[in-house]
Amino acid sequence: MPAALAPVLVGTALAAHLGRADLRAATLCLLFAGLIQIGTNFANDYFDYMKGADTETRVGPLRAVAAGWVRPEVMRRAMIWVFGAAFVAGLGLIAWGGPWLIMIGIASIVCGLAYTGGPWPLGYNGLGDVFVFIFFGLVAVGATYFVQAGALTIDVWLAAVPVGLLAANILVVNNYRDAATDALAGKRTLVVRFGLRFARAQFTGSLLVAGAMPVVFWARGFSAWCLLPLLLAPVAWQHARRLRKSRTPAELIALLGDTGKLLAAYAGLAAAGFVL
Repeated sequence: MPAALAPVLVGTALAAHLGRADLRAATLCLLFAGLIQIGTNFANDYFDYMKGADTETRVGPLRAVAAGWVRPEVMRRAMIWVFGAAFVAGLGLIAWGGPWLIMIGIASIVCGLAYTGGPWPLGYNGLGDVFVFIFFGLVAVGATYFVQAGALTIDVWLAAVPVGLLAANILVVNNYRDAATDALAGKRTLVVRFGLRFARAQFTGSLLVAGAMPVVFWARGFSAWCLLPLLLAPVAWQHARRLRKSRTPAELIALLGDTGKLLAAYAGLAAAGFVL
């Protein structure tokens, strides 16, 4: 869920920096993003089970359908209802951003379904990281800012980059843990395609870019408050070290949760910096 909260927080803070924050629009953005995240999780639960990726050999946290807690048809209906609710919530933003936002809503839902569903699922073909970066970074931050400020600037895109990269890092840890079982199931994530060393480099590189971005804002004339996310540098270094030294699924499950917390903390400090 931090992946849904973070871009809305950062986009709204940038709008507040210009005195244009609108809490009604921000709330609708948060509702839409949260429902998209939940719907995508439901879709992953359903489609991974149907495609045979979730079996008794799964090393990650139990999935509802695979564990027998929820019947597949019930999860499928829940997925449809949640995505439908997300679309309705997104319609409320037309009053601020115009009817073209419908295309973003449809694209978000389609990609949420296509991550593990459809004839060419994104997550099974190594494109999950790219689409997480785009939709939980560029699209979510940009759209949140646009519906409040009425325009897009270079600062918005710069602010979206670390959010998208840190959101993708959640996926990196998840796929790192599941590399062996994903390979057996034919799920060709980037980790499966290029190996664990590549995944560690991607994870660390994303942390470095996220750490550099506050300095970029400072160089662009923002006050020193924008450097607040640098307080997380020791935590980021520790995360990179933990990924490199992890040997068990339990260690990676713990790092997965902490990676989400790092994204939330980074977004909170970046937002505070923009407002201050």
